[in-house]
Amino acid sequence: MILFVGLGNPGRVYAGNRHNLGFMALEAIARAAGAPAFRAKFQGQASETVLAGERVVLLLPQTYMNDSGRAVGEAVRYLKIEPRDVVVFHDELDLPPGKVRVKTGGGAAGHNGLKSITAHIGNEYRRVRLGIGHPGDRALVHNYVLGDFAKADAPWIEALCGIIAANAGLLAKGEDDAFQTRVFRDMEAAGLP
Repeated sequence: MILFVGLGNPGRVYAGNRHNLGFMALEAIARAAGAPAFRAKFQGQASETVLAGERVVLLLPQTYMNDSGRAVGEAVRYLKIEPRDVVVFHDELDLPPGKVRVKTGGGAAGHNGLKSITAHIGNEYRRVRLGIGHPGDRALVHNYVLGDFAKADAPWIEALCGIIAANAGLLAKGEDDAFQTRVFRDMEAAGLP
């Protein structure tokens, strides 16, 4: 059993925010896998599917970004899984738009969603870091992450989410390096950032 978590803020007002790229990626995985409709569970919206022969619970915390750990912690305890069986999809300021890196553990780099998850389940969960770029000035970060993507960003966001969904089975099997390589290659082949 693997838990995939998409980070974001609930509600229509946040739907297009850069901070919601984790939600967007997880929703794309659910669509591509033909997962059942999300329903209220674990202080979030949850569904379940099978990817590459692995049972995967998909979770969109509804606790708002800064309290994401409450929902993740509840799911981890209920499912009786270890932090290494948790894969968190989140926006990443320190990567250029459209770039993806996967790692286990590490710091939160100021990301309050990651800080909350670490406080609830420890640090040894897997992170799929989805690049959104940096506004260039630390004072601008708050408004930047809570701002909507530009219309011009739509092609790479759609492509990235589709490519992540097409290769999510590799993450379910624990093949993080292969997933990262495949996403890089497919985005490059599409001529996108």
